[in-house]
Amino acid sequence: MAEAMKLSIHTHGSAAAGALALALGATGLAATPKAAAPIAIPPAKEIIARLKPGHPRLLLDRAGFEALRQRSQKDPLLRRWRRDLHAEAARILGQSPSRYEIPDGLRLLSTSRRVLRRVSVLALMHWLEGDPRCAARAWRELDAAARFPDWNPRHFLDTAEMTHAFAIGYDWLYSVWTPEQRKTLREAMVRFGLGPAKAAYEGRERYGWWARAHHNWNQVCNGGVGMGALAIGDETPDLAGQLLHEGLRSIQLAMTQFAPDGAWAEGPGYWNYATSYNVAFLAALQTALGTDYGLSDIPGFALCGRFPVYITGPVNRTFNYADGGDRAPRAPQLFWLARRFRQPDYARYEVERAAPAPADLIWFDRSLLEGSAALPLNVYFRKAEVVTLRGAWRDPAAWFVGFKAGDNKANHSHLDLGTFVLDALGQRWGLDLGADNYNLPGYFGGKRWTYYRLRAEGHNTLVINPGKGPDQNPRAAARIVKFRAEPEDAAAVADLTPAYAAHAQSVQRGIRLMKRRAVLVQDEVRAKSPANLWWFFHTRAAIQIAPDGRSARLSQGGKTLEARLLAPAGARFRQMAAEPLPSSPRPSGQAVNRGVRKLAVHLQGATDTRLAILFQESGKARPALKIEPLAAW
Repeated sequence: MAEAMKLSIHTHGSAAAGALALALGATGLAATPKAAAPIAIPPAKEIIARLKPGHPRLLLDRAGFEALRQRSQKDPLLRRWRRDLHAEAARILGQSPSRYEIPDGLRLLSTSRRVLRRVSVLALMHWLEGDPRCAARAWRELDAAARFPDWNPRHFLDTAEMTHAFAIGYDWLYSVWTPEQRKTLREAMVRFGLGPAKAAYEGRERYGWWARAHHNWNQVCNGGVGMGALAIGDETPDLAGQLLHEGLRSIQLAMTQFAPDGAWAEGPGYWNYATSYNVAFLAALQTALGTDYGLSDIPGFALCGRFPVYITGPVNRTFNYADGGDRAPRAPQLFWLARRFRQPDYARYEVERAAPAPADLIWFDRSLLEGSAALPLNVYFRKAEVVTLRGAWRDPAAWFVGFKAGDNKANHSHLDLGTFVLDALGQRWGLDLGADNYNLPGYFGGKRWTYYRLRAEGHNTLVINPGKGPDQNPRAAARIVKFRAEPEDAAAVADLTPAYAAHAQSVQRGIRLMKRRAVLVQDEVRAKSPANLWWFFHTRAAIQIAPDGRSARLSQGGKTLEARLLAPAGARFRQMAAEPLPSSPRPSGQAVNRGVRKLAVHLQGATDTRLAILFQESGKARPALKIEPLAAW
């Protein structure tokens, strides 16, 4: 038997326990629970009244820093991470302070992130090593940013991340700063961060739309602003109290999106961004106020750490649907989540990938890795409508499929309903190209569906009757209608009809992992009239198609995989470039997908069609298989 990964099944609260049982134990569909009622947040004055006096109070207090200093001398992993951050701090000492730069005409974000990283590393090293050069260099960084004309509130992520940087610098190095330096930092936070946030919450600025959003902008903006408010709340109680009250109410809109099973509709990259700020804010609330007002009990949040664990394949690449890359996330917040919800596998995931970041040192504790139970191989994430199937844990050669239905209206989504990725034999065979350049004209507007990487033809899914317009319905949402997970066989079926409703009465796709060593992809299409049907599979492997066109050999990394066309009888494989079809739009500036090609099937005049393709290791006996309707799966 394949080695099983381990997962603690302890959960916090009955809602989390119920979601865990439904998501991990079910072999069929479960109804999505209704959203929980909003948590009542106390008035601003009551929030500020809880603020702990003195500094530091964000993420760690003085005793916490001292304990970390001692742990990082004794624990070999923390000692190594500390050396890495010490080397980074030494490099920062010789670098010039960040400048006000908006290279794309919209975002100051890279500057804000650089300031945050530098200040966090330098301030942490000040506490752990007492090097006065670290605090002096942190001041130069903060003083330069305090002299900026603004923190670019029109793209409020920039403002929020810079406010976070100043909150850390102000709070962690409070005892180092002179009264004049504190005043400079405090006034910059109010003028460039908290003041614009107040206007956002009050609806006085158009850039404040994020306060009503249900995606990553909400958590990042509320989290960054909340850190600033907690840092200077005793000196600006009215303003800070109002911002904390509004932020605690607003962030619930995004946190409810983790229900019921912890998945994130924006994909793993934005899961990482959203949870990093969500967790930092909750952690700072706990250390500064002694409570997070029950936000961490919101249904689904206890399970959100499972998402990267499951969405990452055996070759350490994610199923990177939506805008993003496939690099497995490095997520220090998993250590905090592991402690909060007693889930050691969250911590194990980050231990294996940590770079590290300051938050890794702050939240890691070796006891987080203790205790576990078997983690099922397969999962169905409801609401996000994502399934992952795998042959084994901790085997880099294991088979893995990430498969989604989902919602084309979700933030950052592509027209990718029905797409999948495939890992086997230590290679990624079927890939997702990920995001294109955000600065392309209309990327988040009217031209979004003209770019190849965002269209259905740029994914491992179907295209019916291609043309200049969107090749799936941009408003469509699709569900996983069947899911079963048995020891040697797992499968899921998605009803994709809403995506192709203009052309088809019914479209379903099923994906089955058989005997943990072969994958069947089966599509059933009932077209409204004879249709032009395409099937696509993007890969970096070399493709060699057999003379009869009924099989193809994929070669990559010294391994070979075979694709077999089982149905229909007249279908043939072909190899194509990863580029738009002749009938598709070809806007300039979009990515050229060098090194990627497509294994494709083209059926003309398709009406009632069953298309079945089997992937297996070359040279292996074909598994016993009878092609059955998806209704019988």
